Amino acid sequence: MAIKTYGPMAVDWEVRVDYERLRRERLARVQKLLKESELGALLCFDMSNIRYITSTHIGTWAMDKLFRFTLLPRDDEPILWTFGSAARHDQLYAPWMGERARAGISTMRGAMAPGSGRAEDVARKIRSELEERGLLHEPLGVDVIEPQVLFALQKEGITIADGQNLMQTARMIKTQDEITLLTTACMMVDAAYEELYRWMRPGVRENECVALVSKVLYDLGSEHVEGVNAISGERCSPHPHVFSDRVLRPGDPAYFDILHSFNGYRTCYYRTFAVGSASPAMVDAYKRCREILDVAINAIKPGVTTADVVKLWPRAEEFGFPNEEAAFALQFGHGVGLTIWEKPVFSRLVSFDHPEVIEEGMVFALETFWPASDGWTAARIEEQLVVTKDGCEVITRFPAEELLVAGTRYYTVNGPLSPIREVQSHLNTAAGRGGAQLPAPAATSAGHTL
Repeated sequence: MAIKTYGPMAVDWEVRVDYERLRRERLARVQKLLKESELGALLCFDMSNIRYITSTHIGTWAMDKLFRFTLLPRDDEPILWTFGSAARHDQLYAPWMGERARAGISTMRGAMAPGSGRAEDVARKIRSELEERGLLHEPLGVDVIEPQVLFALQKEGITIADGQNLMQTARMIKTQDEITLLTTACMMVDAAYEELYRWMRPGVRENECVALVSKVLYDLGSEHVEGVNAISGERCSPHPHVFSDRVLRPGDPAYFDILHSFNGYRTCYYRTFAVGSASPAMVDAYKRCREILDVAINAIKPGVTTADVVKLWPRAEEFGFPNEEAAFALQFGHGVGLTIWEKPVFSRLVSFDHPEVIEEGMVFALETFWPASDGWTAARIEEQLVVTKDGCEVITRFPAEELLVAGTRYYTVNGPLSPIREVQSHLNTAAGRGGAQLPAPAATSAGHTL
């Protein structure tokens, strides 16, 4: 166990996360790759990329607005344009940015009228900084962008290029402090699963499970609960990828994916439970789901490729889908960092033709799915892991080697009710399984039956 777990606080008496080192090393990785590229500068509107480069944050309410932006010129420091008074806040409380934190606003996903000139204002700001540094005629790498802003930049004579791939590459290998933050985030989900396991029972709803998990995470210091996939009963197959208000019933399978962030760093962490009991078909599905996950985990080490891993997984046709696109993300792997889907990606859809080499310091999640033979139950498991110099270490620790049964333990006159049983009671009795019939009623002398 090389990876340590700490409390979520920073303290003076123990070395935990060194935030100054985190800021310095993240920026240095981007600056190095930018210098090695053909780009003159990077322009980022994606909140996660802005945070990685500038170590500034404005809250998750703004994550889909695209109104903040940062420019990182080659061989220079980043400039941030942010939301009104937030610029003054960053000047006061983010001294590493200082006066390079400025007020500026884009079109707010098109909410600003085209005639307002916001897109043109963004373009003029960027042109001015590039021109000052002699970079105006160099390609400008952009991660995501609104059409109005794109057109305005081009009108200023700026050549737009792909900057998203450079940012994904920069974020792919995690620093020491990023790994600590990711481990802390997983620790918090361990605790959420513990509370969920103790509380789950027939009669509770999927959305109530989501609420419980969210409270545990926020109480522990989560910055943002991005989502909790709570899937139960016949909703388990096919996977709908969204929770509902369905009420849990005895014998239900229930699987959950908990996605949240601690200081920006995410989790993607599935677990499957049986409510009260599990059918033999469900038990078999869970075993198969676990087997194909463990085979993949055991293959992970530096130098192995994503293609080497996905070839160990079953083809889509083997579990009921016509092709890999239809089964996408059911047998899957993806990097985890400031977002839940980063490089590298493990998928039979893309990894054979475009394999990526696994390197020490990567952090990713591997997740598998298997539908049961009964046609309605299914299992889903996911582990998040860190690639070490000679293998990997799993940082998601809530028990998952066997299917856990949650809820009340039932007792009969003959002792505990078996946790492996069909959901319909008559199918668990000798008479019900054998299709036995009651004897015909005896006839009386008057022709009546008794």
